[in-house]
Amino acid sequence: MMHVSVLQTLADPTRLHIVEVLGSGEHSVNDIVTNVDADQPGVSRHLRILQEAGFVRARPDGQKRFYSLCPGPFRDLDAWLGRYRQLWEGRLDKFGETLARKREARGLGPQVRKSSRRKRHERKIE
Repeated sequence: MMHVSVLQTLADPTRLHIVEVLGSGEHSVNDIVTNVDADQPGVSRHLRILQEAGFVRARPDGQKRFYSLCPGPFRDLDAWLGRYRQLWEGRLDKFGETLARKREARGLGPQVRKSSRRKRHERKIE
């Protein structure tokens, strides 16, 4: 079951932006700071929260730390969303079918009405 804390972790706009930046590959803290509207201590705090939640991992390299995404939590999140995706896709398919039927009925409706009007008009003329 998906924990609310996972969703709360990604709900923060700065953390979500950091995840988007890391989606292109491994980055140092300074690279992330350059791409995110936050100062270095703020980015470090968000990275720590993401790391504790399992979304990112750090790789030390001398004085620098390089961060990258961990695929596990995203797979779990995708699996959890998959249940709801199936639900909505089924509903959207039914909605699409209903719209198609209504469009077909509208396409036939005005023709039937015109034909009925024409017949009424023709009867009046006779």
